[in-house]
Amino acid sequence: MSNLTTCTQSWSISEDSLRRYVHFASESCIQELLSASESSRIGIGNDGWKVLEHENGVEISKRRSGSFHTFRSRWLLKSVSPEQFMTVANAIDAAKQWDSDLVEAKYLKDLGDDLSIIRLRYGEASKPLFKNREFIVYERRETMDDGTLVVAVASLPKEIAAGVHPRRNKAIRGLLLQSGWVVEKLEDDSCMVTYVVQLDPAGWLPKFFVNRLNTKLVMIIDNLKELAQSSPINHHIR
Repeated sequence: MSNLTTCTQSWSISEDSLRRYVHFASESCIQELLSASESSRIGIGNDGWKVLEHENGVEISKRRSGSFHTFRSRWLLKSVSPEQFMTVANAIDAAKQWDSDLVEAKYLKDLGDDLSIIRLRYGEASKPLFKNREFIVYERRETMDDGTLVVAVASLPKEIAAGVHPRRNKAIRGLLLQSGWVVEKLEDDSCMVTYVVQLDPAGWLPKFFVNRLNTKLVMIIDNLKELAQSSPINHHIR
């Protein structure tokens, strides 16, 4: 990328280059989310996903991806339309469900109608997985040709993140390797939601500890459902 200027710890990047980079990087995240949704729906048995539990219409699965597992949950949300759910399907509302001790959640840049850069910061009182950590992530929303709605959220590379928002505190910068939602419209104003997350909190934490807590992150849809039911339709939170 010719517009990137390398320095010791960060890359300065123009807004146009940042937009093009995020659009390109988010394509693979969107495809991973759609693949996870598709394999769950048609029941592919050799795609690496292992079902951890399945009850009351909720399926939670995991798949090994590098050092950490990727986790997936799938919910049938009755009487919640895709439009209602999408009002709260964003990185900030999800982060609030991860940890009530979220210190700061802020949109840093709007790169387009459906493309944003967000900062999530957690304090000393937060749960161990997020304690004294921050994440600089992109958020991209996309509507597929068949009407399926996708929200892709993942961290910027640390060098680019440092250029976009230099560190001003001692918080450890974790990496949200991939996460997001696939929302499929069903009859009777209901929807099927697939949520995928893979997180590297950075710093020293036992991998078994990280993977165990990662399973809890996929439960956020239950809380987001309550928010969606009380949110006005087509109100995009900022």
